Amino acid sequence: MQVSRVRALRGPNLWSHHTSVEAIVACTPDEQCVGNLAGFETRLRARFPALSPLQPTGHDDTIPMAHVLELAALDLQAQAGCPVTFSRTTATMEAGIFQVVVEYSEEAVGRLALDLAEQLVHAASADTAFDIEGALAQLRELDEDVRLGPSTGSIVQAAVARNIPFRRLTDGSLVTFGWGSRQRRIQAAEIDRTGAIAEAIAQDKELTKKLLDAAGVPVPHGRVALDADDAWAAALEIGLPVVIKPKDGNQGKGVTVNITTKEQMHAGFAAASQFRDDILVERYLPGNDFRLLVVGGKLVAAARRDPPQVIGDGVLTVRQLVDLVNLDPRRGNGHTTSLTKIRFDDIALASLAAQGYEADSVPPRGQRVILRNNANLSTGGAATDVTDDVHPEVAARAVAAAHMVGLDICGVDLVCDSVLKPIEEQGGGVVEVNAAPGLRMHLSPSFGKGRPVGEAIISSMFDDGDDGRIPVVAVTGTNGKTTTVRLIAHLLTAGGLRTGMTNTDGVYIEGRRIDSGDCSGPRSARNVLLHPDVDAAVFETARGGMLREGLAFDRCQVAVVTNIGAGDHLGLNYITTVEDLAVLKRVIVQNVSDNGMAVLNAADPVVVSMAENCRGAVTFFTADVQHPVMSMHRARGHRVVYVDNGLLVAAQGKTMYTAPLSDVPITRNGTIGFQVDNVLASVAAAWAVNMTWESICAGLKSFASESDNAPGRFNVFDYRGATVIADYGHNPDAISALVGAVESMPAKRRSVVISGAGDRRDEDIRQQTAILGAAFDDVLLYQDACQRGREDGEVLGLLREGLAGAARTTHIDEINGEFIAIDTALARLTEGDLCLILIDQVDEALAHIAARIAQG
Repeated sequence: MQVSRVRALRGPNLWSHHTSVEAIVACTPDEQCVGNLAGFETRLRARFPALSPLQPTGHDDTIPMAHVLELAALDLQAQAGCPVTFSRTTATMEAGIFQVVVEYSEEAVGRLALDLAEQLVHAASADTAFDIEGALAQLRELDEDVRLGPSTGSIVQAAVARNIPFRRLTDGSLVTFGWGSRQRRIQAAEIDRTGAIAEAIAQDKELTKKLLDAAGVPVPHGRVALDADDAWAAALEIGLPVVIKPKDGNQGKGVTVNITTKEQMHAGFAAASQFRDDILVERYLPGNDFRLLVVGGKLVAAARRDPPQVIGDGVLTVRQLVDLVNLDPRRGNGHTTSLTKIRFDDIALASLAAQGYEADSVPPRGQRVILRNNANLSTGGAATDVTDDVHPEVAARAVAAAHMVGLDICGVDLVCDSVLKPIEEQGGGVVEVNAAPGLRMHLSPSFGKGRPVGEAIISSMFDDGDDGRIPVVAVTGTNGKTTTVRLIAHLLTAGGLRTGMTNTDGVYIEGRRIDSGDCSGPRSARNVLLHPDVDAAVFETARGGMLREGLAFDRCQVAVVTNIGAGDHLGLNYITTVEDLAVLKRVIVQNVSDNGMAVLNAADPVVVSMAENCRGAVTFFTADVQHPVMSMHRARGHRVVYVDNGLLVAAQGKTMYTAPLSDVPITRNGTIGFQVDNVLASVAAAWAVNMTWESICAGLKSFASESDNAPGRFNVFDYRGATVIADYGHNPDAISALVGAVESMPAKRRSVVISGAGDRRDEDIRQQTAILGAAFDDVLLYQDACQRGREDGEVLGLLREGLAGAARTTHIDEINGEFIAIDTALARLTEGDLCLILIDQVDEALAHIAARIAQG
């Protein structure tokens, strides 16, 4: 068995809505039925007992080894604690070649699981060792490293529950929610609107106390100490006991509390100095340690934090008791678990010494032994939820503290006996205000119920009913995609939306191209969704990008399918039939949002059938108002867009909008049939995005099929009294549509300049010139700059074969180079002639034609 072409499908894809790893797997003849391999399954289950049944019925005589690989990769992730459920193995047209797809929740983990599954299968085949426990530990460790921590994860989960899309911008905790101009961002538990000044204030504990004191919030008094002796002097000034800590520390690092002697002060100063040069000494407040969480000006959670401790049993040593506590599965290293393991370090040993113990001491039964004086969870402390106990006056002081510092999300550290009564009555105080506070003590407290703090944070960022999405229109099909994308974007812009667009020419933001080349894949689309100046997005969604990575979005508001043709790269990537192609293209239809719209070509039966896969509504379009699909759909009260007596009509029930085709320049008074279809699809899409009919009509009037609006899409030029048309058509369906269009245009003599794309099937390349040979007098053949895997001259040979027996063509030339071919064709033109130039290098060829025409 050989595994190749492993790739991550990072969005909805051909196989499912899940993010998945896809691989091509080649099996030997024996491996195509694992039942042929004596003892294989026994050896496999000896190495991985938790593996699912190879087939629920128990019959494995038809199970290929690729399916075993699939199940192993899925089950390894599941056993490692990853929430995955989907996998699939599909045979290709090639004997022994399979496509294996396995869901992942973290891409790196999914790739590793596939690699480990391959090792497992080979080990079972060769009867060699495989360390299943080591493999699962490796997966768990990687998963913990790459997945979001509990704080950020809770916010993301809250967003997902509200149908708000998210994307991790880094391997860390920087996450964006929503799209375009409606997106918001967080870094851990800090939101994008938190100012840098507020964060700086929170880090400066002395300044924070001054501001809180000014706001009437009780705080312990203190000052900065220059050295250990000055710290002791400050303690005597303030009054013992005191606390010493770094001026801008966090997570309890370097904090020593309840200092009463000079020796303790020197040790505490040394510990604090490891983290910061500026050291703060302040009055020690006796009582319990509380963390109050304020979000958006409201108290949303509160917890009492207890320092790391163990209870003696009269038998075990302190070290053994700590080891026992650390066996709690909730305790881990770092911040990914709800609790952190208690650790022995100098601070812990000093705390033990102050109580008269060492690590190997055996405390009496029932004796509480404190391992640290601070109660931070990051140092092994525990938390008890007290949200329901907080007195309104205590909550008000916490909110006032957050507001005074300027934090949208704020962790307020309070020391007092109880939160059941006002702080002032207890002599307590706020000791710290924290930006980006940890949330896990509120999500999964050691005692008490968890609080929905992730939901509170999302609610502070997005109003009720706001999912952070901008309208996304996805366009696919065989022909007309780029023109349709450009026209839809133009209509949305006319309606007042700042529009981002991707197509085979580049990436555009508000009409300005920011990237060039073929940008019809998911990477370019994701970049548009990240742009803060985009109110709506229109994406050309090519088959290649869907196969390589899936879609760039989880849902779209509008999906447009122009048509499905046999010449659309069939034979590549195991898409061998029109039916295969339709299954791939309908991915955008399957992922229309519940309140969205699929815009489908009623004249194409394959496209019509996609309506069954749409969770939203459907608009059908075609020029023929009498088409049965149109009539039935309209009779049921659904939307249709068609042509009637020279009018473009959009209708639903008794509602009807019209516009004369004479006001739509791209159609040339309705004579260019494929442009009429592109206009109908575009109007339906703009209507689905709730554009007004007035703005749609204005956009149609101002959009002309010129090289600046739709380069390479039926661009018409006048040259010395002859008509020159430049187009990027490069498959038989496109060629047929172009022939139909130019036949409606008068001409004395017709010539065509054409090359062929090497990544088409032989029959598709021949068919292009077979179609042209029946419609043009002269044919000039040239070779593309890139042959896409073909031998030199191979495509030209196929094009010539297609012209054999041409009904009309009387003259055939082969020209070396696209621009030379263009110049040759233009030089031959006389008044009244027509020349169709099928260009390859769109921008360069159009610029070349424009320059020649300017020369006259």
